[in-house]
Amino acid sequence: MVDGIEVRVENQLVRFVCPEPVGHQEMIDQLDAQPSGNVVIKALENPRATIIVDEEGRIIVHGVHRVEAATAAAKEVLLRLGRDDTGLISEPGPVIASFDFPVRFNFQNVKSKLGSGKTRFDDRLGCLRVEDTRHDLELLIWPSGRCVALQATHPNIVAMAGVHWLGLFRDMKCTLEDQS
Repeated sequence: MVDGIEVRVENQLVRFVCPEPVGHQEMIDQLDAQPSGNVVIKALENPRATIIVDEEGRIIVHGVHRVEAATAAAKEVLLRLGRDDTGLISEPGPVIASFDFPVRFNFQNVKSKLGSGKTRFDDRLGCLRVEDTRHDLELLIWPSGRCVALQATHPNIVAMAGVHWLGLFRDMKCTLEDQS
């Protein structure tokens, strides 16, 4: 938690490079994976995750909250294929996270270009989209104070971005009463 902002990781994407690439056909034959374009896809039950093997034979784990869970899923796939799991290299990818600001917002006074990013109102979702160039992520902020961060590198970066933007919105007089 950073300055009252408690970030929840909703999804952590992790890619694993194996010493020997994983073949699509072996995934289909041995694990009943489904081909889809240039990848094969396998849903795991425990740990609950979606496994994608790309055209280079790398394992991409989707739908987990922690790197440890993604590692367990990738190792399970390798062991079920009868392979050794040593030498597996992980490459953490983007994080999708959420949190609640301690205030509500009125976005009428928000400028579209600010020093640390650009904003625009998304009528379809009913939220403000913030392209945060300072923290290299995108925030979707609803008037209720709910926020979803996309393409983040770490939950701590999401919290720092939340603190930063809350300060800017308060300076622009875009915050309403503090929520209890």
